[in-house]
Amino acid sequence: MKFRIGFGYDVHRIVKGRPLILGGVKIETADFGLDGHSDADVLLHAICDALLGAAALGDIGWHFPNTDEKYKNISSLILLQKVGELLLENQYAISNIDATLVMEAPKIKPYIPEMKAKIAKTLHITEQQVSIKATTNEGLGYVGAQHGINAYAVALIYSTSANPLFYPD
Repeated sequence: MKFRIGFGYDVHRIVKGRPLILGGVKIETADFGLDGHSDADVLLHAICDALLGAAALGDIGWHFPNTDEKYKNISSLILLQKVGELLLENQYAISNIDATLVMEAPKIKPYIPEMKAKIAKTLHITEQQVSIKATTNEGLGYVGAQHGINAYAVALIYSTSANPLFYPD
């Protein structure tokens, strides 16, 4: 089996007047959201980039540009679904995803099971293949000052092709 790994990173500015969506889940305890062209789901954007990077298929901005009005306020679960379809078209399957949110507040631990379930369902994988963690920035930098939220993700994928293009025998 031929494996490939990808890394994803995203950041969005905190703003008032928008819902906070993380991992496809509305965080009810937040009194702010994130600024962005889509729903600004920083976690799903990092996961999309990790998956696309692993398959050498570019990045989220390449496939879903913020200059295209059809992606205005779109659910990032739809973007994740399209990334999953791109992987299948290119004969890749997901081994696992590991992601970390960096934010000061609110606490998201109660929301993680629902995030994992939505991501797994969208990508047609099991919840055991999805890991989501959260940490603070200990009050440091723009994250510590609650001006933004960061997300990091890694994804391991594997070729489902007998003779994968990128790995000739």
